[in-house]
Amino acid sequence: MKIKHLYIYIIASLFVTITSCNKYLDELPDNRAELNNADKISRILVSAYPTSSYIMQTELSSDNTDDYGSTNPYSTRILGQIYNWEDQTENDDDAANAFWEASYKAIASSNAALSAIKEAGNPTSLNPQKGEALVARAYNHFMLVNVFGLHYSKTTSKTDLGVTYMLEPETTLSPKYERNTVAEVYELAVKDLEEGIPLIDDSKFVSSSAAKYHFNKTAAYAFAARLYLYMGEWEKAADYSTKALGSDATASLRNYAQIVPFTSVFNNTSREYNSSTLKANFLVLTSGSNIGATFGPYYENSRFNHNAYLTKNETLFSSAPYLAKQYWPLIEAGQTVYNALNYRIRAYIYSGTNLDKSLLPHVAYMFEYTDPVAGIGFRRAVVSEFTSEEAVLTRAEANIHLKKYADALKDMQLWAGNTVNFASTMTESIINEWGDHFAYYTPTAPTPKKKFNNKDYIIDPGTQENMLHAVLYMRRIQTLHVGLRWFDLKRYGIEVNRRTLSGGKVGSVSTNVLKSDDKRRAIQLPLDVISAGLTPNPR
Repeated sequence: MKIKHLYIYIIASLFVTITSCNKYLDELPDNRAELNNADKISRILVSAYPTSSYIMQTELSSDNTDDYGSTNPYSTRILGQIYNWEDQTENDDDAANAFWEASYKAIASSNAALSAIKEAGNPTSLNPQKGEALVARAYNHFMLVNVFGLHYSKTTSKTDLGVTYMLEPETTLSPKYERNTVAEVYELAVKDLEEGIPLIDDSKFVSSSAAKYHFNKTAAYAFAARLYLYMGEWEKAADYSTKALGSDATASLRNYAQIVPFTSVFNNTSREYNSSTLKANFLVLTSGSNIGATFGPYYENSRFNHNAYLTKNETLFSSAPYLAKQYWPLIEAGQTVYNALNYRIRAYIYSGTNLDKSLLPHVAYMFEYTDPVAGIGFRRAVVSEFTSEEAVLTRAEANIHLKKYADALKDMQLWAGNTVNFASTMTESIINEWGDHFAYYTPTAPTPKKKFNNKDYIIDPGTQENMLHAVLYMRRIQTLHVGLRWFDLKRYGIEVNRRTLSGGKVGSVSTNVLKSDDKRRAIQLPLDVISAGLTPNPR
């Protein structure tokens, strides 16, 4: 169904994705005719999570991708539009309209649950369901405003266009809506989040693994840490990260012994990486999406993608702050410091001829057969939306802004020691040497060091700036292929260039540059939504 208005009808019977520790794609009919008991309310909350992902939108929009040029036939019109920050005229599972519609459907489910709880008199017995509904509603609006709005700013967000924050179920025919400002969306999300977190009760879930597909307490803390980080509320971001990680952060680190490393079997590794049995995965989401194939070991959608040139100069194989400094000039001279099969990213996947994609198992690709004999079905992606790694690096970044450099270094070392083979000890001095070692990025002389342009952030030159470059480098590695780099670019006002590669090098540089104040940093609303009367993003 194409969305013709902002609202989404709540239908009586909707098939939704529900998961267990080993089955991502079990389905359960969700009877919503009358939400008159705790079980029915709990079941409707299964659909309070979007069934389409923002990842294709944000990953292709970011600096994690280049253009292989028209000689590479593996692409579609919609992917080219996303990559070039154009208004999207095409619809598919990864287009802006799919994420918009799925998010508002999820919000409708939260509102239906909250309405039923209210009608029941808000009994304390339904507090866990109320808490989950509030946090899920906050999350969906938060992601919508970060995709379709400009980044939160203390100076401009009171007038910047956000999205409509839905607080009640839709009950009227053909309603008309106005967009809340970015500031208003954040204020309402904070209210929902702070009210909802204390009500969440993990004991209501049938197992700790099942809880990973809902906003459990840990996932809610991690979401709060991300939200406050994006707001520049550094103390709160650090505090909520600590709550998510617990008193011993090492206990929640990813157990790489459970993951099949350094293998050509991408699907096996990515499935284990995103397993609900791993403590490091706080919230696991599934979606109807082609992101797994796009960023997996396939030629499909390979024209606009990560590549060996990016890898060697900016990401996985570049000079890293956690790599012993004697290797930096060797790497920059094009020498292979470690064999790819024993490389320093523990979950790096060697994939032979498709090595250019620089595979990390951050997105699991699956195919759900509706007719196995005919080979018909749907593509699915499984992603860990909140992880211990993000929480660790969020706390590190927040502490850098607070100038608590020793605390930040502990977390950066914690992340590197668990994620990276051969990680050397990082000190303030080493970080400064690493940061000062690079010139600022240009598209023909790329480095990991890119100029910051956020006027809300007061960043001292020297140690503070170098520490931020280092932690953003780590965040870029950790979030490769899952779309979060785009939000870091928006937060820091980092410019993005577009290049066409030729023969493994830069063939040409486009004049199409995403400046720090470019309005295209807010992805345009779906055309159907604009046609229904909602104000489009300015261009």
